[in-house]
Amino acid sequence: MMSQICKAQEVKADAEMDRMMTGEPVFSHGMYYTGMVEYEGEMIPSFMFADYYVFQKLVFKNQAQAKKYYKVANNIKKVYPIACEIRRTVDRTIAHMDSLPTKKEKDAYLKQAEKDLKAEYYPRLKKLTFAQGKLLIKLIDRQCDMTGYELIKKYMGGFKAGFYNAFASLFGASLKKEYDPDVDDRLTERAILLIESGQM
Repeated sequence: MMSQICKAQEVKADAEMDRMMTGEPVFSHGMYYTGMVEYEGEMIPSFMFADYYVFQKLVFKNQAQAKKYYKVANNIKKVYPIACEIRRTVDRTIAHMDSLPTKKEKDAYLKQAEKDLKAEYYPRLKKLTFAQGKLLIKLIDRQCDMTGYELIKKYMGGFKAGFYNAFASLFGASLKKEYDPDVDDRLTERAILLIESGQM
């Protein structure tokens, strides 16, 4: 009898459930034209499709467990685009810095870039919840292959990295937090792949 009650409370995750709990996808599933190719003596248009993921259905013990997963998925939809933007900004900044000939020019550029970043992102980051802020820290590590602490230390020095990390610690966060797609962040990674591909 008890096992029947437990089974009745189970919640299965599927595409319909994903959409119901998280809304419409924030990215579309990509299809890209790659040119004309020869096929059986004829020239035909060629297209490449973005990756499509098929996972085993998640089975949650109860509605509360399902809501917890989908809350994380909703948070990812909110902060993942910001993490992607930050990755592009980091790449642009590094590329421009590498093109500058002197340390003086690099330092001046980095100082201005820091001011611009604060002006652009501070108002948006202020609107994030505590959980979304902690998630963003991990997603920056995922996107940039470096923690927020390592990024700041590499380009702005150890003092600033320590200062920003100490500030984050006042709110129970750490810029040294690493993303772990295989264990701690396994379900987060699953949700990200589905969101990236436009499936969630």
